[in-house]
Amino acid sequence: MNSLLLCPELFAREGGIQRILRLYLKALCELAAEGDEVRLVVLNDPALPAERLRAYAGTRLAWARACGRRKAVFVGQALRAAAGADRLVCGHIGQLPVAWLARRLRPRLRYYLVAHGIEVWRPFSPLEQRALRGAARILCVSDFTRREILQQIALPPDQLFIVPNTLDPSLVVAAPTETRPAAAPVILTVTRLEVAERYKGVAQLIEAMPAVHGLIPAARLKIIGTGGDLPRLRALAARLGVATTVEFAGLQSDEALRAAYRDCALFALPSRKEGFGIVFLEAMANGKPCLGARAGATPELIDDRSGVLVEFGDVAQIAGRLVWALQHRWDPVLIRQRAAQFDYPSFKARIREALAV
Repeated sequence: MNSLLLCPELFAREGGIQRILRLYLKALCELAAEGDEVRLVVLNDPALPAERLRAYAGTRLAWARACGRRKAVFVGQALRAAAGADRLVCGHIGQLPVAWLARRLRPRLRYYLVAHGIEVWRPFSPLEQRALRGAARILCVSDFTRREILQQIALPPDQLFIVPNTLDPSLVVAAPTETRPAAAPVILTVTRLEVAERYKGVAQLIEAMPAVHGLIPAARLKIIGTGGDLPRLRALAARLGVATTVEFAGLQSDEALRAAYRDCALFALPSRKEGFGIVFLEAMANGKPCLGARAGATPELIDDRSGVLVEFGDVAQIAGRLVWALQHRWDPVLIRQRAAQFDYPSFKARIREALAV
């Protein structure tokens, strides 16, 4: 059975959607039987670096196109690729009308949608509704996302199938077998720092740091990521007197990111709108506890053995739970066991099951 994967991006930027769609490509290629092929069309990437693509595609990828943000080119390439496909996996709802059109031109084609989170937590246009009803299945990264979709459109419940996100196996590193509270602990967060993504809660982390320093003077906050909101966040840290202990580390290589997870004491992202939160898994796989908000799908991921939850935007509560988590003795073995429940083999098995209809 030949498969086509449509993606908004794979390598042009780093983010949760980009990372998980690389693993969809990897899974589709590994699930392909002898004689089957996988095709790929990517909207925003100007090119697909051969070495990076090979790491996920293996030998089953027969056809790949990068469209450099040219939507007309993307539609043309997607329809061309769909002509030889039996099933189409649409990596974002923004491209779902293209999948619906491809099925109109090739009635035997079955198409599927990957629903990540915030992009589907809203009312749908008439065209989107028609395209959603025509999907063989909607692969939801969390039960929260599944419920949000069903609040917006009446669909058969079994049309929505939960496929939790997973870890990139190449990013998993060994963690220590036990941990003690660090003398100079680092609180790590990894996210885009965009104005439109202030719901991630980075400002609230910075606002919590004066209270954290009052009880743990050596604690530091390390922020990996960049974006248009960075000047405001730098100014906030300076205004609160924590500029010297809040590190804006910018974008980091995979190697540097692995080191940051390894060396931190706690990962924190008190976001209000996480559809899943791959970064939490990356921290847990390194045996590190997490602080997240009691919102979105985060409570489906962080349990009592792997971290703490706070109310979004409650700076005093965030500060108090940061201090508690930094002083608590966590068991990294239990934390890694939690992450293992979302490992890549389980992810691939869920995709196989979802695509069986």
